[in-house]
Amino acid sequence: MIERKDLGSWMEGAPSAPGYVKGASLGLPAAGPGSVAPFWRRPVSLGLDWALCLAISAVVFEGDALANLVLFVAVNVLFLTLFGVTPGQYAMRLRVRPVRGRMPMVLRAVLRTALMLLLLPAVVWNRDAQPLHDVAAGTAVVAA
Repeated sequence: MIERKDLGSWMEGAPSAPGYVKGASLGLPAAGPGSVAPFWRRPVSLGLDWALCLAISAVVFEGDALANLVLFVAVNVLFLTLFGVTPGQYAMRLRVRPVRGRMPMVLRAVLRTALMLLLLPAVVWNRDAQPLHDVAAGTAVVAA
């Protein structure tokens, strides 16, 4: 007979193998430059990008809500395509790196940004510490 302790609990978190290194299935190193970025840096970099867009919108567009959103999309797509990093990610020493497929970076940036705006793909993560918008775009946020 199966007992409760054999099944585990959702409170224990996602199943993982002992000793599994985040990013190993993506071919990323365990530590140092190019390894999976620490979690706390990601929301901070997102906040910095959003604050930059709000500041520009306040000066140029008088704080219009739609302008905030359009600026955020433009900053993400433009900077990820040209540099592989947004201003907030640069400040937090992160970068976005392709890890799967042969899609051009501009398409990866558009897909990643569009899914990030939906919010749900940004809060669901896999065992490699990769949110669903990065999984779909074939990218990973790594330490610079």
